[in-house]
This record gives sequence, C-alpha cells and structure tokens, in this order.
Amino acid sequence: MNNSPLYGLDYFDLQIRQALADSLNKNVEDFKLERPRDEKLGDFALPCFRFAKDAGKNPAELANFLATELVIENTSANAAGPFLNFTISRDILAERISRDCESKNYADGQLSGRVVVEYSSPNIAKPMHVGHLRSTAIGACLGRLASKLGHDVVRINHLGDWGSQFGKLVAAWQRWGDEEQLKNAPIKHLLDLYVRYHQLEKEDETLGQEAKVAFKELESGDDNQTRATWKTFTELSLSEFNRTFTRLGCDFDFVRGESWYEDKLDETLNWLEECGITEEDEGATLIKLDDHGIKTPCLVKTSHGTTLYATRDLAAARSRWSEFEFERMLYVFGGEQTLHFNQFSTVLKKGGCDWAERMEHIPFGMIRLGEGKLSTRQGRVLTLEDVLDRAVELALEVIEEKNPDLANKQDTAEMVGVGAVIFHDLKHQRQKDVIFDWKEVLSFEGDTGPYLQYTHARCCAILRKADRPTPNYKQIDSKELADSPELLIALGRYPLALREAWEKREPMVLATYLLKLGAAGNFFYKDKRVLGSGEATESARLYAIDMLRRILADGLAILGVPTPNEM
Repeated sequence: MNNSPLYGLDYFDLQIRQALADSLNKNVEDFKLERPRDEKLGDFALPCFRFAKDAGKNPAELANFLATELVIENTSANAAGPFLNFTISRDILAERISRDCESKNYADGQLSGRVVVEYSSPNIAKPMHVGHLRSTAIGACLGRLASKLGHDVVRINHLGDWGSQFGKLVAAWQRWGDEEQLKNAPIKHLLDLYVRYHQLEKEDETLGQEAKVAFKELESGDDNQTRATWKTFTELSLSEFNRTFTRLGCDFDFVRGESWYEDKLDETLNWLEECGITEEDEGATLIKLDDHGIKTPCLVKTSHGTTLYATRDLAAARSRWSEFEFERMLYVFGGEQTLHFNQFSTVLKKGGCDWAERMEHIPFGMIRLGEGKLSTRQGRVLTLEDVLDRAVELALEVIEEKNPDLANKQDTAEMVGVGAVIFHDLKHQRQKDVIFDWKEVLSFEGDTGPYLQYTHARCCAILRKADRPTPNYKQIDSKELADSPELLIALGRYPLALREAWEKREPMVLATYLLKLGAAGNFFYKDKRVLGSGEATESARLYAIDMLRRILADGLAILGVPTPNEM
C-alpha cells in the first residue's frame, strides 16, 4: 500500500475499509467504497453482495449485521437493503477537509515513473480542423493529470510530415501550384491542391505515377527540389499550428514529425530482418501476425522501396524507449487506428521488445458534422481556428449583454470562448463520437465550461467584496462549516476524481466531478449568507469560498480551461 499522506475523503475511505477488513477477515484492498445513490443516506456506501456468501448471510442481513457491529471513530453506519452506508461526523469532516485544502500537496499524487504522451499530431500542409481538437484536448489533459499525480511527463507532437500523401501534394503543386496564393493563404491553397488531386487521380493515371516518383525523391535523402518544396510546406504549416496551440494553452516538450526518424528507418528495417520476422510478397516487405490473432499483416516497405506509417511508428517507438525508458507510452489517436496500433505494437513484441507491453492506445470517437464525417480529401473541413474565433465572438456578445462595463472584455471572451470549446469536448465520454453542433458547443447554460468559469468568477467577486485578507485554516473555526456537508464532500472527492480520471484515461471523469463541485458551490453561496454573517461564521465561509475557487481553478487548468476572475 502507498504510505504517503492521505488527503480529503481518502483518509476516511481507508479508515472504513480497514474496519471492514478486520471485521470480515479480508484484505483492505478487497473493499471498494462507492458513492451512495442517494447521498442523503451517507458519504460512502458498500454493496454487500460479494461478501455475503462467505459471511453465511444474504446481502441485506450482512449490511444490518455490520451496521450494528462496526465501531469506527467519528463514523456512523446504517443499512439500506444490501447496502451499508457510512456518514462521517460533520465536525470532523469540516476539520479534515478544511485542513487538507490548505496543504500545497492536496490532491497531488505520489506516483512516479516517466510517462510519454503522443497527441495532437496534425498533418503538415492541411489545416487543423475541428476533428484535431479531440486528440489535442484529450492528450494535453492526460499529460497534465499524469504530472499532477507525480509522473515525469514527456509530451510529444508527432507531426504527420512524411508519407505518400506528400508525394501527392508535391505532384499537385508541380501541376497547379500558385506562388502568390501560397504566400497569401498557404494552408488554404495547399488544401485546395490536395482536394483537386483526389478529385482527378482516378481520371488521370499519370497523377498517381508522378506522386510515387515525388515520394521516392523525398525518401532518397538527396537535397533535391522535392525536398525543398516539402520543407517550405512544413514551415508554413508549423507557423499556423503554433498559433492554434497557443490559443488552446497547449505546449509540447518535443515537436517531432515522422521525418525526425528518417535516419532510423533503414536501421529499423535491418532490425526486423535480423529478428527473422519479415517476409517478401511481390517485392513488398511485411510481417504476418496470424500467430497473435491479427489477420492483416503489417506492411513495412512497399514494392517501390518506400516506407509506410507503420515503419515510421516502429522506428519512433524504438527511439523513444532508448531515449526515455518510459513506464507508460500513451498514443492518443482515434479509434479508427486501432488496427494500426495493434499491428505495430505486436511487431515490436514479436521482435522481443518486452517494453512494448507498456504502450497504450488511447482511442477516442470522431467529431462529426451534422451531415457526416469530416474529410480533407473532399474538402469538408471546419477549421479549428474558425471554431475558436466564432466561440470568442459569441462569448463577447454575451459579455456585452450581461456585463458591458467589464474591463478587458476581449481577453475574457477569449478565455470563455476557447474554454467552452475545450470543456464541451472533454465532458463527453472519450470513446464515443461527438456530433459537432454549434448550439450545444457554445451554450452558456447547463453543464458547460462557462458555467464553471462563472462559478469561479463569482467566488472571486465574493472574496473581493469582503475587502479583507482571505482567512487561512488556522484563522477559522472549522466547526462553522459543519452545516455544509455537501460542499465539504464535493471538495474532499477531488483527489479521487483525479486518480480515477487518470486510471481510466478519461477526462470526462474530472469534467463531471467539477460540474458536481460547481453545483455544490452554487448551492452553498446561495443558501448560506457569507458576508455579514458574524465574524467567526464569515471567516469560515470565506475560507470555504476560497477552497472552492482554488479547486475549481486547479481542476479546470488540468482540463485546459482558463478561469477569468471576472465575467
């Protein structure tokens, strides 16, 4: 067991599980406490089903027996059918949560080991569309979660800057490229060329041949015109991407495109051959994976002598293990790439790389437009920059209507608009598809980012209005908060929410927790008079408001949602 200090409800959770283990002669780890379905019944619940048979009772009988027999300091137990519910003494709850929230280490984990996260990974020469939001937002959040919990995190943006598609783009550029359009609107012009290629390639076979020749020239390593063109496209694209990453509050330790591993491709192919797992098929090189239950072989070199996406991912994985010796390596890319991940990770295992077991695919559903799937080949692209711009415009309209005298309105609108888009994405279950609907994304009511941002801003306003230094834990009587268990319980669940979100690799868990915390906070400052409630009570309630503000800000920052102090 982890011997690090326990914060929040974790302290009471362990205390209850230890008492259960002693009573039923089990291990502490055998018990997992839940939230009661009706929180009026208690703060924790134990379903007794799995322990009833060993105890010689039915679940309801066991719950009643334990409610009578257990003696846990500062905790009462009561049975509700097959569930055993526990309620913490309100004075002790208030003392513990108030003290823990003062700690700089509150909710910080004691985990260790290096975690590498690959995410975002847009393709060079194409705009970042709204579909790129999922990998970017999810990956950035998982990186922050891992760091918060104590891991040493390495963030990598694995740009799609190599492959046969660049042969196609170069072929299109050589036929229809316009220097003036490239200068004035580079990404739009490159996208137009890419779409035009795919519209005409079936009618014009020479286009495909020109593309193959161009990609072979690119992979030759020679300092030729094709490579110079590719470098120009890459530089223009990176400039566009960086502007969007800045707005999303997203940064990387390394920006390494597929091309970064170019000098490791021959070494990788030689290694595969030395492992004795490659086969030749009509001039192409592949690895069969039937012995691992994968019917589709992994192709690593075409009959034309060029490499593939899988080849480059194999080279990247081996390079990262050599450089970082990671505990976990997370690949945050869409569910449609599950086969690809299974193929190249299985190849590594066949090659004797035991560390491949540490690699995880973090799949996610697609973002879809109302009329279907996003596609750059068909030109059906809603750019991420346009989405963020429109969100900020609408946020500014709301601010102008509700608080026209607000200072720095444009900056606040940027935080609210961008935050709304990010939170909308992360509040959905990761593996489900998300229908992109403007009305839902930019709603400023209900379970939204702006709702939580406003709750944070409201806390700041109360603290400003108090016109006094915010009290610390030593300056309050925590018993004054004993009549607000809903807020205390919500605050105390923060460490668990972070841990569960990380263990499940699911940002939605944290987003859902913050919505519940926001609801508890809104109820608190509407139900309880804060200012002018008497010196002792006011001090304690101001401290509670500050606890709420700090945990909202911390949790939203992990999601990537900024928190304005005024709205």
